[in-house]
Amino acid sequence: MVGRKTVIPARQALLLGLVICFAATAASRTAAANPAQLISDFRLKHGEKRVTLDGTLTRIAHDQAQAMAAKDKLDHDVLGRFNTRVSPAGAGRAAENIAYGYDSFPKTLDQWINSSGHRKNLLLPGATRVGVASVKSATTGRTYWAMVIAGDYERPKPPKSSPKSSPKDSKQANAAKPKSRAAEACRLKILSLCF
Repeated sequence: MVGRKTVIPARQALLLGLVICFAATAASRTAAANPAQLISDFRLKHGEKRVTLDGTLTRIAHDQAQAMAAKDKLDHDVLGRFNTRVSPAGAGRAAENIAYGYDSFPKTLDQWINSSGHRKNLLLPGATRVGVASVKSATTGRTYWAMVIAGDYERPKPPKSSPKSSPKDSKQANAAKPKSRAAEACRLKILSLCF
């Protein structure tokens, strides 16, 4: 009996170890399948910052994927101009990638990485947030994908001076403000940014 008692706990320990290893492997696969993590991994390899999932961008991406699936048409303008659709996000710059036919995000991401225009969007400088969605067409069964990546969010505005402040205080506050971008020449304007 003594030998049997020591064998059973060893088997239980082995079984418990296997369960923990399996759970850890499954958890890492789930984490790796997170679109923001996969995009961040790619961005970090190319000198750009990590992005996080954003609810507003995910909704915008979902609306786009849903409209493409409903019309069974791959088209950036299926719901209207991108600048109009992305404006609720409040980003200074944004880009969109779309695709169809891939059954998983890693396959879709791989296609975007291997396409120069899509790759450029994935590496959008200053991007900090992303939204990704897919919707299957009821007509053809194709899966439509949309990704919106954005950055350069507006910084909070400084509080207005109180009525008790003196004109000298206001003058000093104004002197500390950076030069307005409106004075610069604007060759290309996208989402209120001059380039």
